[in-house]
Amino acid sequence: MDQVIRDEKQLAAELRRQRKRAELTQTALAVSAQKRQATISNLENGEGGTLETLFSVLRALELELVVRPRIRDRISNPGDLF
Repeated sequence: MDQVIRDEKQLAAELRRQRKRAELTQTALAVSAQKRQATISNLENGEGGTLETLFSVLRALELELVVRPRIRDRISNPGDLF
């Protein structure tokens, strides 16, 4: 199922969920993504990272990024979507 992500905290949490779903430790993901474990930790905590790091992690988790126009409904508070 697709996950709508609208900010860096949601992205960080989703990366952590996907890593755990794949039954990987941060260290194992770091090895697969050719990054340091601390880099994975920082990314999962929303503490920054580069686009290159993000795409390395997405590849290692066999995920892809899809960008689409934002859906605007009758929902007045975007937080109601989650």
